[in-house]
Amino acid sequence: MSKPRSIFEDVGGDKPTEIAPKTGGIDGGKQGSRRAVSIWLAILFALVALMVIVGGLTRLTDSGLSITEWKPVTGAVPPMGAAAWDAEFAKYQKSPEFMLQNKGMTLSEFKGIFWWEWGHRQLGRLVGLVWAVGFLFLLATKRIPRGWHGRLIGVGFLGGLQGAVGWWMVSSGLTGRMVDVASYRLAIHLGLAFIILGVIASFFWQMRRSDIDLMQARRSREGGLVTLSTLLLVLVFGQILLGALVAGIDAGRSYPEWPLMNGAFLPSESFDLEPMWANFFENAALVQFNHRLLGYLVFALTIATWWKSRRSPVISTKKAFRMMVSVVVLQMVLGIVTVLYSAPWHVAIIHQIGAILVFTTVLRCRFLSAFPKAQSLR
Repeated sequence: MSKPRSIFEDVGGDKPTEIAPKTGGIDGGKQGSRRAVSIWLAILFALVALMVIVGGLTRLTDSGLSITEWKPVTGAVPPMGAAAWDAEFAKYQKSPEFMLQNKGMTLSEFKGIFWWEWGHRQLGRLVGLVWAVGFLFLLATKRIPRGWHGRLIGVGFLGGLQGAVGWWMVSSGLTGRMVDVASYRLAIHLGLAFIILGVIASFFWQMRRSDIDLMQARRSREGGLVTLSTLLLVLVFGQILLGALVAGIDAGRSYPEWPLMNGAFLPSESFDLEPMWANFFENAALVQFNHRLLGYLVFALTIATWWKSRRSPVISTKKAFRMMVSVVVLQMVLGIVTVLYSAPWHVAIIHQIGAILVFTTVLRCRFLSAFPKAQSLR
């Protein structure tokens, strides 16, 4: 008589059943690869942010035109010896900035501005090196998740493009009667830096979460907050570009009063230049007015977006928006202080750091609205 069989008995003989891998196809690849890439991206973000800050200091110290040549490789070596310094100074003495503004500058004073610009360019080389070494290491050790190779190469491409745009900006101040770089080129250079920061930050946040998590989170996206934070991000980016125009023509020192400008809401000299469109880029009155006006719009939309975020069911999302409104308010206060004290360099650079914080926190709010974090039901 045959032995009764259990209803829980495996079917298919004595062959052991294979256990399904813990990591699915979406998240396939080496364990810990996402963590390694995220660390590399965090380092790149910090270096690019530092690059923006040092670039701001270079602008505030009028050092950006001290090096009149673009040598991506050999330029990494500074002048060695008295003869080399004399040769470098001689090149600068042929520039419009020296002849029209710094005619009495000594070699010692030239060295002071040279080191700022050399340090800025050297930091750019370091960013490129960290990207290249990090990418090649991650590629060789097969730590890059599937589908991410092209995106990470894109980060390197943007970095290289930024270097070329930087020289394009500097070259605008080395000809004619320009004693500063063209303000619109400065705005493009700074805008591209913030685009790079935004791309790196977005990739970092994606790397910190699994693809499965992101796919599930997308189903709970809060469309209204995504729309508002996207609009706010566009306005903040526009405000950063206007800030670059203000810095490019030293408009921040022209009207040291608030909330009025020269006793009026809109100064009467705002459209004095011809052709009319030039006022939007070269007229200190109109450029600073536009920067102030857009700042008010950013502040108003920030309050409206934060107010709507209070109804979000996700605690981490609400915290992010509270952080955002705090940073924006602080940045607005810093902007007013910068104007009232005619943009001293130590206040102006803190204001620029504030721009990085505002841009990043708004971008973070948008990301969390699009991909809300899972939370306990308690």
